[in-house]
Amino acid sequence: MREFTNPPLASAPPVGGLADAVYDHALEDPLYPALGRKDEHGEWRDVTSAEFRDEVLALAKGLLAQGIRFGDRVAIMSRTRYEWTLFDYALWSIGAQVVPIYPTSSAEQVFWTLHDSQVSAAMVEHEDHAMTIATVIDRLPMMRRLWQLDVGAVQELYEAGAHLDDEVVHRHRRAVTPESVATIIYTSGTTGRPKGCVITHGNFMFEADTAIERWEPLFHSKKGDEAATLLFLPLAHVFGRMVQVAAIRGKVKFGHQPQMSAAALLPDLAAFRPTFFLAVPYIFEKVFNAARRKAEREGKAGPFEKAVEVAVRYADAVEAKAWGIGPGPSAALRVQHQLFDKLVYSKIREAMGGRMKQAMSGGSAMDRRLGLFFAGAGVQIYEGYGLTESTAAATANPPERTRYGTVGQPFPGTTVHIADDGEVWLHGPNIFQGYLNDPKSTDAALHDGWLATGDLGSLDEDGFLTITGRKKEILVTSGGKSVSPAQLEERVRDHPLVAQCIVVGNDRPYIAALVTLDAEAVEHWLQMRGKPKLTPAELVRDPDLETEVRRAVVAANTLVSQAESIRTFRILAHQFTEEHGLLTPSLKLKRKVIEKAYTSEVEALYRA
Repeated sequence: MREFTNPPLASAPPVGGLADAVYDHALEDPLYPALGRKDEHGEWRDVTSAEFRDEVLALAKGLLAQGIRFGDRVAIMSRTRYEWTLFDYALWSIGAQVVPIYPTSSAEQVFWTLHDSQVSAAMVEHEDHAMTIATVIDRLPMMRRLWQLDVGAVQELYEAGAHLDDEVVHRHRRAVTPESVATIIYTSGTTGRPKGCVITHGNFMFEADTAIERWEPLFHSKKGDEAATLLFLPLAHVFGRMVQVAAIRGKVKFGHQPQMSAAALLPDLAAFRPTFFLAVPYIFEKVFNAARRKAEREGKAGPFEKAVEVAVRYADAVEAKAWGIGPGPSAALRVQHQLFDKLVYSKIREAMGGRMKQAMSGGSAMDRRLGLFFAGAGVQIYEGYGLTESTAAATANPPERTRYGTVGQPFPGTTVHIADDGEVWLHGPNIFQGYLNDPKSTDAALHDGWLATGDLGSLDEDGFLTITGRKKEILVTSGGKSVSPAQLEERVRDHPLVAQCIVVGNDRPYIAALVTLDAEAVEHWLQMRGKPKLTPAELVRDPDLETEVRRAVVAANTLVSQAESIRTFRILAHQFTEEHGLLTPSLKLKRKVIEKAYTSEVEALYRA
């Protein structure tokens, strides 16, 4: 199949702007718990829809009092926290355009974003961010204001706007339409300078409203068990932003967690008790690996692996029945599943707060087996696909019939087309308006409303999309063999000891790989085998560890022909990090940068 369209839902077309939902909900249900927020003691407390409306309104008046006007661009540089959402909706209330900046950005990255978007003001989280902007401020003549959260910026703005009448804000808000620009999100980009994606209020409203209606089981609330989600994705990324917008529009209580590490995230999941969350595969891998390590420490590795196998088989049988190609789980399998639900699966759900039944995954591909395991363990994961340019998800697996290992069907109202060269093209109301100040790149990406994604994929007979790689990432060996590195890298990463894998081989005689290690998993592996703690330099030379990584490489090689297989690999002492410029903020590999940084290691892979 070369093209598939999902018909639009019967929803009313969006009107007004994103901030309207805040004011409408406060009027309809002022006591509804709109958000959760930690108090000074670290305890979660509810913020009602009326309280949030009042804070948004007070902040909006303060922004107007300090010179922000309709159409102005204001940057936000912060981790995911309550105040980000507060600023977003206050700025949208007065028709301003928000320009997110990743909190880990370098001074030059910050300069480019602020300069290219011509921002007039910025909100930063702390002094380090303020100092970063200070180093480039002399090259930013448009910048008039800088607010810092941890020195009382919110209260300062409340006081600045206290004398203004509420109606001043509402006049601005009523002027916002779906065609108004809501945000300019700079693509992190694995190559080249970031480009500013112009996204409208209408783009976000279509995306959020479609998700809420089509994936109703996620967003549905019932009395006594209200829907809730914990937002830990970066709000500078379009996926995190879409979660925020959908939660506000769908009246789903949500809280903020600024760290994606398992050590910080798991306690907050247990305390906040979300009914669902939206995450990248990395998070689900972390939860799974933490459960596996716990079982090994308790001497229950065997039963845990059996539980995994049962969960995968059970979900696989359920999937087959849904598609009419199988009878469903057998009686014996149902009994085994019920037993392991008490012994294993319930504990995994408890680690995620105890109320988790569903989740959405995006950002990168999820291993089919991992998705089946979570479904068998009682947490249905709907995998999807999208880009900043498509306002987050453009496809996702539907609730009634999931096809694991694919990224699902097009969102209702959108179309996926596979071009002659295998590139995925998208069309629909969620497609962005173009790149700011960059007509050449806009013309290259948009063709009569169609977005050329740069990703390669295929559609099956039911319109389910499978992503197979990126056009720019295809490696061509000196023998002329074209190799897509993604599936090899993902399979190597399936091994619990492996953190990252990058496949190399462009213009080389064969394919090779650089592999980094998961520090927590390696520490646990050493303890379980009674080995002494090793330095990173010692680890990469440990023969037992090399044997484990070799197993991962052999498993990956079963997916491809001999000419496409990984012939040799090298274990690196340290992970690729965003701080060292080797990953994008969405954790994608910067291939050319990594290969340049590790030139000597790559060269060593090809020495006779």
